[in-house]
Amino acid sequence: MSASPRVPLLSLRQISKRFGAVEALVGVDVDVHAHEVVALVGDNGAGKSTLAKVISGVLVPDSGIIEIDGEEQTIPSPSAAHALGIATVFQDLALAGNLDVTSNIFLGRELTDGMLLDDGKMEQMARQILRDLTLRIPSVRTPLAELSAGQRQAVAIARTLIGSPRIVVLDEPTAALSVAQTAEVLTYIERLRDLGLGVILISHNMNDVRAVSDKIVVLRHGRNNGSFDAATASYESILAAITGATTLSESLMRHTAAMR
Repeated sequence: MSASPRVPLLSLRQISKRFGAVEALVGVDVDVHAHEVVALVGDNGAGKSTLAKVISGVLVPDSGIIEIDGEEQTIPSPSAAHALGIATVFQDLALAGNLDVTSNIFLGRELTDGMLLDDGKMEQMARQILRDLTLRIPSVRTPLAELSAGQRQAVAIARTLIGSPRIVVLDEPTAALSVAQTAEVLTYIERLRDLGLGVILISHNMNDVRAVSDKIVVLRHGRNNGSFDAATASYESILAAITGATTLSESLMRHTAAMR
């Protein structure tokens, strides 16, 4: 008797979402397993961020099935997503520059001892999270305003580990970062995978995608347009799926035009 296939941490089946006459998502399928980084790629308007908002409970799909560990679930709100073990970092990071690292990690989820904030426990947990992710942060008491853009992104990623999530969604985590800062953030993404999480990485940067992802899922006009093994797929085949081109020269021309 053959062994049954691994059940995905997260399985999306035939997810669709409309905004009036606009079909943002049409029958999208995505699976994410533990210890796996799945990259969602596509041109602007492909549906990547809409899908991230569906997974994180910001948007409710019009149709389709969401399964966590093989069990069908509804995700009507971000708090419901959090309760199911889903954490999301959007591009705006939602951090407070006037607060320190610990306060940002626990922002909105502060620990209390009776009627008072339990600063000691939060600081201890913040240090442990930084160690788990091997984050390069001077101190958990450093104000966020004194950190680099890459370090702020690292704090946003660290914040996802409050509540012991199993699935982390990262929306363009390396946008506007320097080469060195990008390299650091990519190591944190790899660390999330090493910790056993399923990671969904949304990015326009194919170098970043190919550096850390295990699987690459292409969306085009809100639909699946290819799924690739990141270790073996060629850049040209992924680019062709993104642009809808049928030849390499056409693919490069479309990609160049889209980047202008």
